[in-house]
Amino acid sequence: MTVLASKGVFIFRTLLLPCIIAPAILCGCGYTTQSSLDPMYQSIAVSPFYDTSHQYDLQAPLTNAVVRKFITDSRLRVAPPEEADLLLEGVVLDINRKGLTTERDEVTQSLLVVTASVRLTDLKTGQVIWQEPVMAGETSFYTRAAGVSSDRLRGNAEVYLATVRSFATEEENRAASEALEQLASDIFYRVVEPW
Repeated sequence: MTVLASKGVFIFRTLLLPCIIAPAILCGCGYTTQSSLDPMYQSIAVSPFYDTSHQYDLQAPLTNAVVRKFITDSRLRVAPPEEADLLLEGVVLDINRKGLTTERDEVTQSLLVVTASVRLTDLKTGQVIWQEPVMAGETSFYTRAAGVSSDRLRGNAEVYLATVRSFATEEENRAASEALEQLASDIFYRVVEPW
């Protein structure tokens, strides 16, 4: 009887237990590969972002990064406004730099934050689906005073970073590009996963 019971436990553990646990895990975690965006929306128009910040050359890299994310993902086709279901509009509000670390009264590491206001509108009804008064993209970077390179790979962002040329140093330009890339990702995910 002991041998039979141990064989039964072995069979339960190796064959039946995974069959019971796997569906419970898959159903309970809430993960899906589908978008939570209403399937009636098939296309999106991305209006060029406005820029009200004190810097120049931020609106085009942000607009291009957002459009690229939709094209790469392909859940929503990018189309002109007259052919689109949705319209994405935005304004770059501000860009701020804050010193994080200092050495000998010089800032060696800074935080750069780009903020924007974004709105998504249903073009068929004219109804605003959602509006975010402030969304932010940020990155930290080493200044020249640190003597440390800010070069680093962040996933595939190195390939896609938009070029910003509005700052005095390459470190600041690169940080602005990274912050805009992060902001574009947040905007993209807010559209396709509006929960």
